[in-house]
Amino acid sequence: MEKKRILLVDDNPDITQTIKTILETTGKYEVLEINQGIDAVAAARIFRPDLALLDVMMPDLDGNEIAEQFNADENLQHIKIVFLTAIVTAAEVKAGAVSDITGYPVLPKPVKIKTLLGFIEKMLQD
Repeated sequence: MEKKRILLVDDNPDITQTIKTILETTGKYEVLEINQGIDAVAAARIFRPDLALLDVMMPDLDGNEIAEQFNADENLQHIKIVFLTAIVTAAEVKAGAVSDITGYPVLPKPVKIKTLLGFIEKMLQD
């Protein structure tokens, strides 16, 4: 079975290293972690991910701007995007108050491992 590729973009290296380790331990995913939003598009062109987990708020280029650049590039439009962010809470998502940001699904930080893995599986089965 070919591993699915996940691009993980967050300005906090502790978060990206932890999530990368968790995902790669499953044996199902190859993960590239990027800690500066400005590097995400170039990395995506080389890495060719199936899914991108993007932090929304980053100092140089935010997740929404990255998503816009992916959509503007015919070679990157296929990438499924999920926002992994602390700007919404788990309670807001659970209550149905927030399910997406600018049309992309959202997972609140901190995210539970089981929730993250289940969500990724669902996104990649399409």
